[in-house]
Amino acid sequence: MEEAKRILYGRRRGRKLRGSQQRLLDDVVPRLEIALDDAPRPIAPETLFDRPVREVWLEVGFGAGEHLLAQAAANRDVGMIGCEPYVTGVVRMVRGLVDARLDNIRLWRDDARLLIDRLAEASLSRVFVLFPDPWPKTRHHKRRFVSRPVLERLAAVMRDDAELRIATDDNGYLVWILDRLQASGTFLWTAKTPSDWRVRSSDWPATRYELKALEEGRRCTYLRYRRLPRDRQGDRQGA
Repeated sequence: MEEAKRILYGRRRGRKLRGSQQRLLDDVVPRLEIALDDAPRPIAPETLFDRPVREVWLEVGFGAGEHLLAQAAANRDVGMIGCEPYVTGVVRMVRGLVDARLDNIRLWRDDARLLIDRLAEASLSRVFVLFPDPWPKTRHHKRRFVSRPVLERLAAVMRDDAELRIATDDNGYLVWILDRLQASGTFLWTAKTPSDWRVRSSDWPATRYELKALEEGRRCTYLRYRRLPRDRQGDRQGA
């Protein structure tokens, strides 16, 4: 991917981890973490799990893992891959995973694009990009995750009719996202009425960041796109 050398995330570490958190990082995370060096090319993501899964979903930037854990618990026959470089968020998610005894989550703790580049074509059934950093300053727009090269690669690794869900509370980033998705030729916006993007559906668990944004009076937008079948690429629905 042409932008692979540009880092799109912020810090990796916050406060020093407590003893129990450090033990999770040392003992549990290595069992969940995806090792690209040892993986085949390309990676069939369903092979990353210890038991058969019906399909595989990917979440980019899961924060503290509220959405990832809820989806994994509600869909135990689905393999979930969570990408998150921030260590504190990772250990919070892993604590929830251990408490809920979930066995259908795998971790990637680096730039999500590095993993996406290694996945097999047409191998993901759903992708979540929830409240990504908007990088609001113009000089930082090049660090936004939603970009034409990323969308092209996501389209390649998503199955026909797979779903892409994106949420944001930043109006500037919303315009940016809509512009790039509507121009992609590979994704169809599924909204029929305003409530489809103004109201989060019942199968879309909330995140901690989202609840904070709503408490502070910011409006959130929930976008659902369908990956067009490969023989229909170029069909588009206007915003």
